[in-house]
Amino acid sequence: MSRIGKKPVEIPAGVSITYNADGVVTVKGPKGELKQSIDRDIKIEVKDGTVDVIRPTDQIRHRAMHGLYRSLISNMVKGVTEGYKKQLELVGVGYKASNQGNLLDLALGYSHNIIFEIPKELKVNTFQDKGQNPMIQFESVDKQLIGQVCAKIRSLRKPEPYKGKGVKFAGEVLRRKAGKAAGK
Repeated sequence: MSRIGKKPVEIPAGVSITYNADGVVTVKGPKGELKQSIDRDIKIEVKDGTVDVIRPTDQIRHRAMHGLYRSLISNMVKGVTEGYKKQLELVGVGYKASNQGNLLDLALGYSHNIIFEIPKELKVNTFQDKGQNPMIQFESVDKQLIGQVCAKIRSLRKPEPYKGKGVKFAGEVLRRKAGKAAGK
């Protein structure tokens, strides 16, 4: 058995979970509502304040989906109760970020600024404290969406290994390389 898959998901107060015949799990909470389609082989049982994910056989495919769907449901429950936050840090001379609503304007050392449209499900905030690098902060109830948007923005200018310039997650530790002089 999957250790993650057989662990039940606790439903906190104020959260309702429904599972319909079409294979869609809907989680409603104080911060919003999320939906996830579930494979037709996997069964979901909602009872006594917990959600159980049940697989029909021990096939490799069923074992893989067992833990996956349990984790997705757990992330949805956490998202509608607490929400998720991620921060990106822009390291480099002249790197800037600003936003008007859900349009993010990034200056990342290219000949032009990059205008990035943020999905309406995310809240974005840009700020820069004196003497610190510019920061972009995202808030959402959807863990998958916030991770995907952050990864896309990070891919616009990945941190390089020599000086560490680029877009990185706040608190991310980069492997640094020594320059040419250290090779002699």
